[in-house]
Amino acid sequence: MEGRSKSLFAIATDIADGFVIVNPLFLKKFKEKELKELHEALIKKERQIRAEPFPFNDALKIRQRNMKLQRLTQAMVIIKNFMEGRI
Repeated sequence: MEGRSKSLFAIATDIADGFVIVNPLFLKKFKEKELKELHEALIKKERQIRAEPFPFNDALKIRQRNMKLQRLTQAMVIIKNFMEGRI
């Protein structure tokens, strides 16, 4: 995507935080190489979230953590299917 103002890791962070919704219209802006790099950035962000200490006694933080992981997983599935031409 020419003229992109954000790094792919920053986009992955925005996806995890819920600021960006991944759908086929969003993905059309990216070239195939950039989609692969975005997928890798999503995997790195997922590892980063899983590496954080688990908040055992804080239900709100557990919910926020799980929502971030869910958004990342959903985005990875959508990207994979988009790259394979299913969407």
